[in-house]
This record gives sequence, structure tokens and C-alpha cells, in this order.
Amino acid sequence: MSTVALMWEARATAGRGNELLEWARSQVLAREPVRREVLHAPQDRVLVVTWWKTEEGLAAELPELPEPAADLITRAVHRWRFESVEVTGG
Repeated sequence: MSTVALMWEARATAGRGNELLEWARSQVLAREPVRREVLHAPQDRVLVVTWWKTEEGLAAELPELPEPAADLITRAVHRWRFESVEVTGG
């Protein structure tokens, strides 16, 4: 069993960062991850990280957040997949 983290990052159009943040927070996935964290950063950026337990590693079929409406973002969403290799601390 491995842990896979899916990262989803988008940048809102000027002045719409809170709207993008609320949109990301309201998205319901087809199933619940082990953990989900929603973060925001300067320049109206929003990052969502979900953690999944899976037997298939990075090749696993996992639900991902969709693209928001085109007028809400400045560019296509960036997505990354990572497989955990070590956990330390709390």
C-alpha cells in the first residue's frame, strides 16, 4: 500500500482569489481522500492537496478536482502526482 498526493494549483483572475478559494473548497470528489488540504497564496493562487491510500501507486485511478470556469482563472490548472517515500514528525 502506498500513499499518493495529488496537487491541484490555479491562479485566479485579478480580484477573484476568494471566489476561486470558495470554488475549490466546495468541490465534492467521487470519494473521500485520506486527507484534503486547501491553501491560498499571494497573487490569488489556490492549492489543493489530497492524500490517497492505494495499491497502484502513481498509476492509480483517483478523483481529481476539475478545471474551474475559464473566466475565473488566468491559465490552465497545474496538476502533479507524488508518491510518499518517507514521513517524519507529527
